[in-house]
Amino acid sequence: MDDSQPILSICTRCRDGREAEYSDVRGGARLAKSILMKMQSRFDISFDLRGIACMSQCKRPCIAAICATGRFTYMFGDLDPENPTSIDALLDFPSLYLKAPEGFLERKERPKPLQKSILARIPSPISSSAIVIPLNM
Repeated sequence: MDDSQPILSICTRCRDGREAEYSDVRGGARLAKSILMKMQSRFDISFDLRGIACMSQCKRPCIAAICATGRFTYMFGDLDPENPTSIDALLDFPSLYLKAPEGFLERKERPKPLQKSILARIPSPISSSAIVIPLNM
């Protein structure tokens, strides 16, 4: 993996309740496969992709997260592996993320499918973002 690229992680073990329809292939594995298939027809890919055996968000499958050195980390859930709009949103997000200072994107700046599905937005340890509030004890 390239240190300068964001990393898009997909939980491959997520169950979306439709495994019986897809020969017991889990929703997360189908999401990863859908992303890989769509990436083959796109030339604007600006991230590395990896699968994660479990991202511990079983109540909100399917899960994807993006992170990069010195940038915010985002986690999204309730993604539909069969919905091309969700797949396109995940593929479009990294270029927006790279253009934003520290990768910080407000809700309205994210692709529509990723506005409601956010589970976490975590600043990097070296963030200078205005949303990071020092607590002195």
